[in-house]
Amino acid sequence: MGNDFENLIALTFEKGLYSLDIEILQVNLGLLCNQQCIHCHLESSPERKEVMQWPVMEMILKVVRDYRFKLIDLTGGAPELNPYFRLFVASLRENGQQVQVRTNLTVLLEPGMEDIPDFLSKNKVHLAASLPCYLEENVRTQRGEGVYEKSISVIKRLNDLGYGYDSDLPLTLVYNPAGAFLPPSQSALERDYRRELDSRFGIHFTKLITITNMPLGRFRRVLNKYGQIQNYMETLKKSFNPITLEGLMCRHQISIGWDGRLFDCDFNLSLGLSIDHGAPDHIRSFDLCRLSRRRIMTGEHCFGCTAGAGSSCSGALI
Repeated sequence: MGNDFENLIALTFEKGLYSLDIEILQVNLGLLCNQQCIHCHLESSPERKEVMQWPVMEMILKVVRDYRFKLIDLTGGAPELNPYFRLFVASLRENGQQVQVRTNLTVLLEPGMEDIPDFLSKNKVHLAASLPCYLEENVRTQRGEGVYEKSISVIKRLNDLGYGYDSDLPLTLVYNPAGAFLPPSQSALERDYRRELDSRFGIHFTKLITITNMPLGRFRRVLNKYGQIQNYMETLKKSFNPITLEGLMCRHQISIGWDGRLFDCDFNLSLGLSIDHGAPDHIRSFDLCRLSRRRIMTGEHCFGCTAGAGSSCSGALI
């Protein structure tokens, strides 16, 4: 494939990087979002028009009826803004699938979203909620004015519904670095979040995960603007940790784009780098056997997932 990452992992995997199974289906419901964060690799915003339609969702529901997955992970943009969000979540739950929604929290304050928290708790939907820092200033830098206050108010409401307390209503908080550096220790940062959020607001959550910012999309443009892209890529490459390779999310899940195309991960989705090497590349031709043992498409951005303690949609890998 001719990229540095592929050449490096050839020392471990001579024939390339292959998936091991598919435990998680990650479904991108669209790029429409009520926010426009500087670290967003998908460049989601209120202006984006790409939204998954019901016929694609029906194909996914057929796959869910045919197979069993550990988790259906709904993301975006802001997945809650998809007009079929409630129907899709309810249909997945009726099929016995556990569902997780990746929420930016503030979307739950948008007009028409008032009943979503109750809907989520009623359907026992797991939540992964983005809160880039427990400090207001850092959140404002990444996500804009007023986002921190709104996020805190939504978390309090979710706590009132049992999220962060009940075992069947887990609330995971998600940290992203505010700049061109790797996340700190996930366990140490979780302790800081618990201490600060509890003492300031009485907030409770289930766990914290850290995710490395990918040198893609809007974040890459920011890095280029300030002349930091080369240094950031060197940091990622120098921090390569081969121990992370076993747990890479692309080896245990698959990403479904808003138009039904299949990707090894959400980052490849942002690049339009769909599944290749002969495996099905659209949900209409989903084949669990072939996709579970597919060769993974890689690129320079993959150093982001293998740097330091590693990074995945479930947090640090080691």
